[in-house]
Amino acid sequence: MGKYRAYPEYKNSGVEWLEEIPKHWGAKKLKFISSVQPSNIDKKSKEDEVPVELCNYTDVYYNEEIDSSLTFMKASATNEQIKKFTLRAGDTIITKDSEDPRDIAIPAYVPKTLTGVVCGYHLAMIRPKDSDMGSYIKRVFETGYARSYFSTRANGLTRYGLGTYPLSNIYFPIPPKDEARNIAAFLDHETAKIDRLIARQERLIELLKEKRQAAISHAVTKGLNPDAPMKDSGVEWLGEVPAHWDVKSIKRLTVVKRGASPRPIDDPKYFDEEGRYAWVRIADSTASGGRLHVTTQRLSDLGSSLSVPLQPGDLFLSIAGTVGLPCITEIPACIHDGFVYFPGWREDREFLFYIFQAGECYKGLGKFGTQLNLNTDTVGFIKIGVPPRGEQELIVGYLHEKLSKLDNLVAKVAQAVTLLQEHRTTLISAAVTGKIDVRGWQQPSIEPQAAATAASA
Repeated sequence: MGKYRAYPEYKNSGVEWLEEIPKHWGAKKLKFISSVQPSNIDKKSKEDEVPVELCNYTDVYYNEEIDSSLTFMKASATNEQIKKFTLRAGDTIITKDSEDPRDIAIPAYVPKTLTGVVCGYHLAMIRPKDSDMGSYIKRVFETGYARSYFSTRANGLTRYGLGTYPLSNIYFPIPPKDEARNIAAFLDHETAKIDRLIARQERLIELLKEKRQAAISHAVTKGLNPDAPMKDSGVEWLGEVPAHWDVKSIKRLTVVKRGASPRPIDDPKYFDEEGRYAWVRIADSTASGGRLHVTTQRLSDLGSSLSVPLQPGDLFLSIAGTVGLPCITEIPACIHDGFVYFPGWREDREFLFYIFQAGECYKGLGKFGTQLNLNTDTVGFIKIGVPPRGEQELIVGYLHEKLSKLDNLVAKVAQAVTLLQEHRTTLISAAVTGKIDVRGWQQPSIEPQAAATAASA
C-alpha cells in the first residue's frame, strides 16, 4: 500500500471495524442504502408457474460478474417472484446458504449485459437504492471484515444459512457517489491485473501437477532405462513394458481385503481420544496427501476390535467418496469398509502406491457411465507391470527424488498465489474503507504491457 497516499483528514466512524474514515464519508447499515432480498424461488418447476432462467450458486461462486454468456438453470416462478427477483444492472447477488460457512456471502456483480435472469434459491439479492453505488457495494462484500462478519453469523450444523437481519444490519462505509464509482473502477483495474497474475500461477501449478503424473506413469510402466527392450503387455493402460517385466493381476500377488466398521458408527463407546488406533475416514485419507500422519478421531479397544487395524507402512486404497486414492499409513490406524488393503503383498509397497497414484490403471473400470466404482474384485483384477524387486526399489527412489522437487515447486507457486490473494483482499479493504486515497486515479489509456508490445511492433 506504500505507493498510495492517505486522505488528508479522518474522523471516527463510530463503527469498531471501520475505525477512522475520511472526514467527508459516512457509515450506514446496508438496509439504508440497499434492499436485501433472500430468494425463495424453488428449483423445481411447477405447472402453474412461468418458466424462468435461474442464476444459481455455481454462477456466483465461480464468477465475479454474472453475464449472459453463462448457462442458467431452467426452473419456474410466480409472476410475483419474477417481478421481485429479476436481476438488474447494479445488483449484487450473494450466497445465503452453503455446506461451508466460509462460502457464505460470496458476491457477484450484475452488469448491464444481463437481462431476464432471476435470482436463484441459494442466493440473496442486494439492490442499491442508487444503482451507481452497486459496484462499490459489491467490493465491500469482498473485504476481509465482511468475510469474517458473515461467516461467523451463519447459522447451522450441516448446512449454514445467513438470515436477513445480519445482512441488513452490517455497517458499510459510504463515500460520495462519484468517489464510490472511482474506487470501484480503480479496483476493477487493479484486481484484474492481480487476477491475471494469479491465473498464470495457477496454470503453472496445473502444468507441474501434470508433469508429476506423467513422471509417475512413465516410471511405473516403462521403467528408468530408455534403451530396455520392450514387449506388448496385452493391457491397454500399460501398453509396452520392458521385456523382462512380468504382467500380472493384483490378485495373483496379494489378496485384496476390505476394511470394516463398528456399528452403529456414531456410538461413542467405539471412540476414545487416548485409543491406540487412529480412525481413518475418507476425508482423513484425502487430506493426507498419500501419507497418513494424523486423523480427527481415535478408536477405543472395542471399536478397533470391530474394524481392521493396520500398522505403519501398510498401504490402503479408497473405494468410496474420493475413489482410487492410495495412502500409506505412518501410524497404527483402522480402516472402514470404504477402503481396501493388501495383506499379502510381498513386493515393494511404494511401487504399488505409485501405480495407484498414477491413476492410469483405473481406465475402463467405470461401471456407471464415467463413474469409477471399485471393490475387492475390480481392484484384484487390475493388471500391472511387475519389475524385479531391486528395480522396483530403484524406481521408487527415483520417484521420491523427482516428485520432491516438483512438490517443492508447486508449494512455492501456491505460496505466491496465496500472497497475491492476500494482497488483493488488502487492496480492496484499503480502498473501500478510505485507508488510501484514489480520487486522483485515472483509467490508463493503454496497459504498459500492451504499450510495450505496440512499441516493439
